Amino acid sequence: MAVDIGLVDWVTEAMAPVGTVTMRRMMGGATLYLDGTVFAIVGLEALWFKGDAESDAVWDAAGCPRFTVEMNGELKSMNYRRAPDDVYDDADALREWGGLALAAGLRAPPKKAKAKKSGVKKAEARTTR
Repeated sequence: MAVDIGLVDWVTEAMAPVGTVTMRRMMGGATLYLDGTVFAIVGLEALWFKGDAESDAVWDAAGCPRFTVEMNGELKSMNYRRAPDDVYDDADALREWGGLALAAGLRAPPKKAKAKKSGVKKAEARTTR
């Protein structure tokens, strides 16, 4: 699945009055950041905004389904909601929904960094035997 660069460009342009959008390619799609905060993903030929428990009622009222993907034979749901149709051609709507997603991104707990395996311990283990 290729990233829809035209869609990423549209989001970048529409969100410019709010901040700087950057992209990181991941698993055939892309994660979008606004001034360093995750607020959306692009994948499955759509834009998906970050959601959370606090914003779920708003997304549900707008009829925005959750992002789901099959992993190891199981359907998994992620905390992203399909963007309403009007965000694809209305910059004001994109900024409004993007703002809701940005707020969810700002509320999200910071990701813990994974510990890197160090070659030092392996070297020490070999010299102490």
